[in-house]
Amino acid sequence: MMSHTPVRKAVFPAAGLGTRFLPATKAQPKEMLPLVDKPIIQYSVEEALASGANNIILVTGRGKNAIEDHFDVSVELETFLEARGKKDLLAEIRNISNLINVAYVRQGEPLGLGHAVLVTKELVGDEPFAVILADDVIDATPPALKQTCSTRSTDRCWRSRKCRMRT
Repeated sequence: MMSHTPVRKAVFPAAGLGTRFLPATKAQPKEMLPLVDKPIIQYSVEEALASGANNIILVTGRGKNAIEDHFDVSVELETFLEARGKKDLLAEIRNISNLINVAYVRQGEPLGLGHAVLVTKELVGDEPFAVILADDVIDATPPALKQTCSTRSTDRCWRSRKCRMRT
């Protein structure tokens, strides 16, 4: 059996206009819409991490700062929670910003999914990677991405092809 390089990078195209979810996405990215108690993109990032893809590449665009802010350190919020003795919430907030090794790529204009993936070319390189659409939430054990990667290591059709991104 041929061995494969594990999938360690996950690309999250999040630069679109979110028109399928209008009017909810007029002022808020669809990736930040809550599902129970956290934004849907966080579920997808957690799935990638649980599947071994610990390098997260987020493709963002105009009006998507909330996504970057969500995964960034929030000193003001952390200070507030600490002063109020809300240790559980503080730990949860810190965990979000410590969750991932993240890189952001800006897609200048929304030219489709293929273009969003293409703008990550320099960060992805020649390594295998996953593309995860944050608005497709799949609750599975093991995670859907992990199942897909397991199939990749045993399925002959995956072994017979090597895809390269072209400019």
